[in-house]
Amino acid sequence: MTLLWDTRNLFIRALKKLTRNPILIFFSLFQPIIFLVLFTQLFHDFNLLPGFPPGVSYLQFAAAGILLQNAFSSALQSGTSIVDDLNSGFLQKMLVTQVARPAILLGRLLTDACRVTVQSIIILALAFALGFRIESGIPGFLLIIFIIAFFGFAWSGISLAIGMRTRSTETVFGIGFTLSFPLLFMSTALVPVSFMPTWMQDVSSVNPITYAVNAVRDLSLPGYFSLSAELTALGVIAGIAVVTMGATLYLFRKVVS
Repeated sequence: MTLLWDTRNLFIRALKKLTRNPILIFFSLFQPIIFLVLFTQLFHDFNLLPGFPPGVSYLQFAAAGILLQNAFSSALQSGTSIVDDLNSGFLQKMLVTQVARPAILLGRLLTDACRVTVQSIIILALAFALGFRIESGIPGFLLIIFIIAFFGFAWSGISLAIGMRTRSTETVFGIGFTLSFPLLFMSTALVPVSFMPTWMQDVSSVNPITYAVNAVRDLSLPGYFSLSAELTALGVIAGIAVVTMGATLYLFRKVVS
């Protein structure tokens, strides 16, 4: 019960800190909204090219990639908050209290997952206004939100590990930016795999963003639903979570000690 109570309190604390600085949410949403409003209009006629899924608009195709791009980039910014707590001395103060140590990380990770969820709902609402639809209905919508939140949770571990290792906000942002765009464009987030050169197709086949995007896209496109795609995506995300959370816990123990 102590762990749950401490996690709840630290989750509320991080959430309040985030809501008191809404500019962070705005800037996190700015890029995916630009992609959604301008990018999908700029490449509106992509669906006329040979090899593009028949009967699917580019907005309907790219929305899944934009959702995952937001989750990925937001997750890779999570380490900035742990850097602030380290440099301000707040974390050191927490460590001399009776608070459960795992709750310090769990509270922050749950806040990140909550932020990604809220941002995803905002992006989906805007996409619906532009004509996007989820063909699998409310169950598909809920599963999409879960996949995106789980994806953000898994990748937050990388940012937290970098933040605890470097204690530098600039490094967290720099590495996050360096990772996000290459992985995004070397996936099926914005174009079908058949549009890519051969070497990029090989990278895309092992790119975790591809698996998550394909699962979200299968839930939104008509006649594309495949339970195997969702299970594969959840398995890949779970594998990433084990690795990233393992690295985060290892570095957190070093900070605590």
